[in-house]
Amino acid sequence: MISITSAPEPLADDLARRTRRYLLQMGIRTLCFVLAVVLWGVVPAWVSLLFIVGAVVLPYVAVLFANAGRERVDRAPTYLDTRAISARPEDGAGPADPADHPDPSSPRGSRGPR
Repeated sequence: MISITSAPEPLADDLARRTRRYLLQMGIRTLCFVLAVVLWGVVPAWVSLLFIVGAVVLPYVAVLFANAGRERVDRAPTYLDTRAISARPEDGAGPADPADHPDPSSPRGSRGPR
């Protein structure tokens, strides 16, 4: 059961938020590139190189964040008890383990040669 406070963000809102974040990062990337070109020779070279590095690295980071998708909801994991899985059925339908099936070709239904 999902309570109203733990319901995930609607998919359209999530997509819109990721799109806005991507476009903002691409705008910053474009600004870095333009500043690197305009300020080349005006400011120290390391400043222009810093803008170029930003223009090169930001698309990779922007795509990673845009594709991150919906965040997982922290829920308690469901554990199965392996003893419950391998337990013999209680309805009398037969043994759960194939080794418990008697061999019909051997005399008196024994389990085979011993």
